[in-house]
Amino acid sequence: MLKESVDGLNIQPHGIYVDATYGGGGYSREILKELGKGRLFAIDIDEEAATNMPVSEKFVFIHGNFRYLGNYLKYYNVKEADGIVADLGVSSHHFDSAKRGFTYRHEAPLDMRMNLSADFTAFNIVNEYDRDELTRIFREYGELHHAGRIAGAIVRSRNEKKIETNIDLINSINTLVPKRNVNQFLSQVFQALRIEVNKELENLEIFLNVAGTFLKSGGRLVVVSYHSLEDRLVKNYMRWGNTREEPQKDVYGKRAEKFRILTKKPVVPSERELMMNPRSRSARLRIAEKI
Repeated sequence: MLKESVDGLNIQPHGIYVDATYGGGGYSREILKELGKGRLFAIDIDEEAATNMPVSEKFVFIHGNFRYLGNYLKYYNVKEADGIVADLGVSSHHFDSAKRGFTYRHEAPLDMRMNLSADFTAFNIVNEYDRDELTRIFREYGELHHAGRIAGAIVRSRNEKKIETNIDLINSINTLVPKRNVNQFLSQVFQALRIEVNKELENLEIFLNVAGTFLKSGGRLVVVSYHSLEDRLVKNYMRWGNTREEPQKDVYGKRAEKFRILTKKPVVPSERELMMNPRSRSARLRIAEKI
């Protein structure tokens, strides 16, 4: 939903914008087309993203975590932004790179790091977390009904031999994989591990709060999420001004609204986009304007 997202920013030619999840650079290139004397700051935690940058004096690439958005903007003496966009989740580049271990479709080491400089990988989780910790992440981040059984199977398997690859992991839980919805089940298992490795939900919560602080009045926050855990945080923040399901209130008990929601329901991919990019099927776009 590239066009819908960029349109949602309502770009002003002299404005300051942030592409908080640069990835392959698609958003940044579209934003740059509409900028006059404005500036665009792009952030990505994956150092490989820096190999694919547009050349423009209006463009600044920052290798880092979007949770530190505020620090980056302060460093460049930016006090407020006209628009911030974030396309969450894993990019096609990550899924297509077998060596990164984000997918169960290719044999690869249990890695799943978005930041290759980090030491902590999915291998550490699978081989070092106790059964209770594994159960927690599969239940909370994978939303799996039999999280305890999955955790138990992994622990039994690793007691015999370390689980080193994604295929080893699949084999360790093979008896629990339903004959129907195999892909959905494995996607949820891998999603849980990926979220834990990269602290995705924690980072998202911090990012949303910082983004809301730095947006100017009338500035737009545009977020594309890919699963219910992300979307719930985004929806709550745009609605209540925090990521919990409760409104913020002033000293008089009146609800203190931070945003005007421009997408009453999340925007979903068109049939045409789904045909061109099947991976977009779970995408949900929400747009809000700061009051």
